[in-house]
Amino acid sequence: MAKQPASPCGTPYKTTCGGQALIEGIMMQGPEKRAVVVRKPNGELDITTTRNKPRSKWASLPLVRGVFVFGSAMVHGVKALMHSAEVSEDGQEQEEEEPGWLEQWLERHFTQEKAMSIFVTIAAALGIAFSVGLFILLPTAITGLVRLVWPQMPLWVQAVLEGVLKVAIFLCYLWLCSRTKEMRRVFSYHGAEHKAIYCYENGLELTVENVKKQPRHHPRCGTSFLFVVIVVSIFLSIVIFTPLEIKNTLLRMALHLVLLPIIVGVTYEFNRYVGGHDNTLCRALRAPGMWMQNFTTFEPDESMIEVAITALNLVLPEKKGADAW
Repeated sequence: MAKQPASPCGTPYKTTCGGQALIEGIMMQGPEKRAVVVRKPNGELDITTTRNKPRSKWASLPLVRGVFVFGSAMVHGVKALMHSAEVSEDGQEQEEEEPGWLEQWLERHFTQEKAMSIFVTIAAALGIAFSVGLFILLPTAITGLVRLVWPQMPLWVQAVLEGVLKVAIFLCYLWLCSRTKEMRRVFSYHGAEHKAIYCYENGLELTVENVKKQPRHHPRCGTSFLFVVIVVSIFLSIVIFTPLEIKNTLLRMALHLVLLPIIVGVTYEFNRYVGGHDNTLCRALRAPGMWMQNFTTFEPDESMIEVAITALNLVLPEKKGADAW
């Protein structure tokens, strides 16, 4: 496993621009625009740009904004992922599959654009449900089964066991994903996205050679966000469930769901502060998330770096500094 690189110093400013790795591509988000750049099988780039919709005042409030940002990232991320899957396979011989019953029903009752919007929303909701179920509810269910065997188990032991299981499941999931050939390419695009952002933050010209020299680990990364979500949920389990003596498994699971928006909001503000400061405390707090990027980022090739540079250039604001963190 690659050794974690040191953070670069002397950056002109930290940018709010960020992205998501796709299938043979990258989605990059800036303060004004969003760009999706995907490498076609023939080597050409498929480029899509859209302007960001203005947020309401409520969606900009501390703690609340994290929930809106997370929800928006999921919806746009799923849409971009579906687009990249279609573009990356364009022109390749495939057997035509008959549309499923859901696709057929949507096509009969809605316009193509509306049907796609509904489909993407459902896919994003299922993605969130899968993550919550796997990383938060499953460990709670397992510790509930342990309590059936050990009824006198102290609540603090249950909370600690639940926390250990959450981290273990998360690490195993990342490790398994990183072992597949397809996901390694996606994670290599993830590394290219990080390198391009670092190059820009260092005030260097966005060229393949300059980007290639940058570290692939970045403090403001979605991997770190998900890890902190799990840590915050563990902390709340200990400080809420233990003093209130909540033993019922279904009740614990329900409370986890109720607390989820709070957890996401707190995590967003935590990552926003820690990722935007470079003191000893902040570096220590973000170290676990940085280490986990060993599973979710790999060194990209030059073609991947080209995609990252193209995507980033498309979302940079015209006014210098308008994207400052």
